[in-house]
Amino acid sequence: MFLLEQDALNGKAGKAFAIINNRNVEVFGLKKFQSEAEFQKADFSVVGTNVTQEKIKGVKMTGSATVYYGTPIFLDMLREYLKTGKLPSFVFQITNDDKGTTVGKQVVALYNVKLNKVPIALLDDSADFLTAEISFSYTGIEVLTAFNERPLQLGGE
Repeated sequence: MFLLEQDALNGKAGKAFAIINNRNVEVFGLKKFQSEAEFQKADFSVVGTNVTQEKIKGVKMTGSATVYYGTPIFLDMLREYLKTGKLPSFVFQITNDDKGTTVGKQVVALYNVKLNKVPIALLDDSADFLTAEISFSYTGIEVLTAFNERPLQLGGE
C-alpha cells in the first residue's frame, strides 16, 4: 500500500497563529515554519560488552520560521523585552488543512515558546522580496486535532 498523490498535503494550505498576552495574532507573512524535537542521548557502557548503548536523557524542542520582512509581532516582543526586561513567552498554533485531501486536518500547539533570534533591520539589493529568519525554542506540545489515521484510499489496495 502507498499514499496516492491526491492525498499529498499542499504546504501552503494552513495557518499559523501566535497567542501573545492573551491575543490571538495570525502570522500573516509566514513563508515557512518548522518545529522539531531532538532526543538528547548519553552513552551507556557496561562491563561484559564492547557495545556502547545510548540512553535517552531528555528532548530539546526547537523551531524556525521564515517570514516576509514587515511581520511586526516578533520585533514587538524584542521591544517589550528591552522596555520591561521580560521576554514574553507565547503559544504557536499551527494548522495544516488541505481540503483537497482525505488525510484531514491537524492542529498542533507549541507552548512556552521563547524567541532565540529576531532580525531587527534588513536591506538586500539582490532580493525581490525581503524575508527574515526567526528561531525559537519551546517546552511543550499538544496535538489539538490529529490527521485521520489513514486516507480514504491507498494505492495498491
